Amino acid sequence: MLNETKLPRLAATLAATTAAALGPAAVATAATAPPPLKITAGAHTVGNGDIFVSPFGDAKKYANGAEILSPSGKLLWFHRAPAGQEDSDFRPQTLHGQPVLTFWQGTNLGGVSKGTDYIYNAHYKQIAAVHAGPGQSADGHEFRLTDGGNAWIIAYETATANLTKIGGRANQKVIDGVVQEINVKTGKVLFSWNSADHVPYSQSEQPLPSSANTPWDWFHLNAVKPTSDGNLLLSARDTWTTYKVSPRTGKIAWQLGGKASSFKETAARGQSLNHAGKIFAWQHDPEQTGPDSYTVFDNESAGTANTGAGASSELSHARVVTIKLDQHTRTAKLVSADNQPEGKVASSQGNGQRLSDGGEFVGWGILPAISEFSATGKLVFNAQFPTGVNTYRAYLLPWKGAPAR
Repeated sequence: MLNETKLPRLAATLAATTAAALGPAAVATAATAPPPLKITAGAHTVGNGDIFVSPFGDAKKYANGAEILSPSGKLLWFHRAPAGQEDSDFRPQTLHGQPVLTFWQGTNLGGVSKGTDYIYNAHYKQIAAVHAGPGQSADGHEFRLTDGGNAWIIAYETATANLTKIGGRANQKVIDGVVQEINVKTGKVLFSWNSADHVPYSQSEQPLPSSANTPWDWFHLNAVKPTSDGNLLLSARDTWTTYKVSPRTGKIAWQLGGKASSFKETAARGQSLNHAGKIFAWQHDPEQTGPDSYTVFDNESAGTANTGAGASSELSHARVVTIKLDQHTRTAKLVSADNQPEGKVASSQGNGQRLSDGGEFVGWGILPAISEFSATGKLVFNAQFPTGVNTYRAYLLPWKGAPAR
């Protein structure tokens, strides 16, 4: 059952809203209130739009769920996830020309997760639920609607592989990444792509597990992004690679990063590659920002099996990098970077959103913070959740919801 707290747009915060305003069934308590967002720099200077986050963690104090916040941090709307579950990738999108809200809800985000993608209308009512194909479950890393009424989603699939050629076992359990295009109305699978069919296991940067029965998360698919020329950008965290893939044939057109990059990686004056000589490592969220221009959220850290435990880093800090590709010379140049304000790495999650004025809105993933940078790289906004709380992604987008009914 989906639970929501509906608030007037000018409400100060959930904690400050009276029980009468909320109604007796929605009184905020330690078990139902979302975590507060404290602005630490640049109050009221954030760009146009509202803030969309799906914070989770510290369940003893705060509820997991999807939040719309004003630029000043005031709570505008909150969807509370059921106990033991969480929401992810919450944002406004468009379905058949109408504004909608979308999010994933489920369990075990970051592992072999199980969940469902939901679509709400402008009246905050559920109008659709999108499931992965038969025998699979939707993962919370990506839920992207298309103009044609379809959705790009991710699923993880456990299989057994012979890894003796790379020093592994003949019967190693592995976790493959699956991309699917699903028709929202019918639930029909229109396209399916499995990482094991297109990428060698040898490209993984994730160490082999000590047991054949411990599933090896060798690929860790975490993003699906349509490109301007009708292809897809796929991000595989554990190969340090962004792939450009045909949604018709499934063939890989090029690879950026990792052990088999199609491009020589370089850095402009004043910019630095990481210690491995790469532009990014353990990355998330590639975005096309121009014909041959891209941004990537560069985590630079992961840890064993992406847990953050025993994490090492290839650079001292996380960042959002801007990359320019030269298809003629087959080079990829790091042209600019927005660095994590406190100089920390992000061992999981995160995204960067290019704004219309050339600035960047950033969710720092496992780090309980979001930021905005100007087009010149100046930090103009920073805000933090309580320690122990984080949001997979953060967006700054316009939204005009109708009164709930």
